Order: sequence, then C-alpha cells, then structure tokens
Amino acid sequence: MNITVLGAGAGGTTVAFDCAAHGHRVRLFDFPQFPENIAAIAEQGGIHAEGDISGFADIAYAGHDIDRALEDAELIYVVGPAFSTEPFGEAVAGKLLPGQTVIVTPGSCGGALAFKRAAGLAVEDDSIRVAETHTLHYAVRLTEPGRVHVFLKLKAGNLLAALPGRSTADILQLIADVYPTMEAARSVIQTSLQNANPVIHPAVSLCNSARIEGDGAFLIYEEGVTDSEGRLIEAVDRERIAIGERLGIEVFSDPEMGMRQGYMLENNYGSAYRKAPGFLGITAQPQLDHRYINEDVGYGLVFMSQ
Repeated sequence: MNITVLGAGAGGTTVAFDCAAHGHRVRLFDFPQFPENIAAIAEQGGIHAEGDISGFADIAYAGHDIDRALEDAELIYVVGPAFSTEPFGEAVAGKLLPGQTVIVTPGSCGGALAFKRAAGLAVEDDSIRVAETHTLHYAVRLTEPGRVHVFLKLKAGNLLAALPGRSTADILQLIADVYPTMEAARSVIQTSLQNANPVIHPAVSLCNSARIEGDGAFLIYEEGVTDSEGRLIEAVDRERIAIGERLGIEVFSDPEMGMRQGYMLENNYGSAYRKAPGFLGITAQPQLDHRYINEDVGYGLVFMSQ
C-alpha cells in the first residue's frame, strides 16, 4: 500500500518506520520550518529505530513538497500535536481524492473534525474517509535526526473512530497488518475523552516546574511523580471520567488503560508511573513552554472543561 505520513516528529517518524518495515511504500512530509529530521532521512534513505521495534526501513520520499508526498497515496497518517492538525489539513485542502483514507493520530481533542474543517471536507462526507485514534501507538523519542528510540509499541488499548462512524470497521481492517490490536471506539467523542495526556502532562510539569527550569536533568516519571502528585493526577482523571459518564460514554482511568496497553503494571496513580515499563528512561522536557503545557492545557484541558 502507498502510505503518506504528514509530520516528521518522533511519532510521525515511527509511524513511517513501522509501516515501511511492514512492506508498505511510505512517503514522509513536514513543513519547511522543520528541516533537520527530514533532511537526515532523505540523505540516508530511511529511518533507524531501536528499542521495542528496531531496524532500518527504506522511505520512498522525505521532503517538503506536499504534492510529491501525496503521489498515489491510499492511506494518509496525520501525526503530530493538536496544534498541527489544522495546518496539515490546510496543506492538503483540494488535493485529496475520493477513496483515500486519513487517520489523525492522535486525535487529541476533536482531531478528525478539526482536520475535516481545515481540509474543506463536510462532516458527513465519507468519499474521503477520516478517522482519529485516542493516542499515539508508541512511547518514543527522537535520539538524533533520522533515528528513534521506541520505548513501547502498544500491545492493546488504542481506540479508533471514523467521522462518520460507519467507516470505523473498514479502516481498522485496512491497518490491521501494522496495528492488529487497534480497537473500535463508539465515536470521536470517546477517542477525544480517552486521551490521557491532559490528565498526566500538565500536573507532572507544573509540580516539577522548578526542576524543569533548573538543570532539568531528571526522569520525568521515575523521579518526578510522587504519591502526592499522583493524587493530583487522579483528581483530574476523575473529572474526565465524570464527563464521560454524563455523556453515556465509558472512559477508562489512566492506570486501567495503561495496564491494557502495556505502559503500566499497577493500577494506581503513584508507583504505577514510577515503575511503568512504557515510561522508564523518559527525561523531562527542556522548558515549560512545551507541548505538555501548551497542547495538553490549551487543547486538552480546555476542551474537557468546555
């Protein structure tokens, strides 16, 4: 299958690697203001990965030409923080073709709807199928341009919903070779609410703000999540779950979902983070002006609050 990945951060690079490693022909695009990783992948002809999935995968194209990136695309992944979804939608507006499938991963907060609006697609139009996932399928970091370290590829528990929902089952079948454990969500409301990043990241970041603005040299989960901080995470999580209850949608607690995915081994809000296999070795962000705040508060918590 011809697959295009929009977004060359850690997530997009790993999606591109995984799809290419499964035998698909993959093209990778990002905007010109993010040249370093794209240039390295183009120069070496592919992507190196280490960790839970590893090896080298050839990439057919890596660059900033959206038309070339979309050539013969059957499946298009939009991979990036919430604030990148609309720019990617605008970049492909008028360029998508009937029969193509787009997956926004993660959807974060209404990602499929935001993409459709930006791309000029009607909500009910499924001639171009658009879906979103509730989370990225990996715990991953870029270690250097063209190379990723994958701490974890999810074992289960990543939800997907199409908009409109009648396409969900067909899209799950389309991606089953790379993501066989992806699960159907009831709707894009469920995928948006099940996104736990706004529950975890702002609390961890704010409670560790002095350390982050100091030398920042610590492990954000193993050293940064105390039991008291865990109680703050739990309080926010309970509000998220309560929103789901009012809407008649089951939202799993973060530790419950973490255990299903393979991130976590314990069902609690303290030691479960410190000992979580999916979080081991992840360092703190370099500053507070970071997606853990400006995405997960500005998009995630504001979305839930409203």
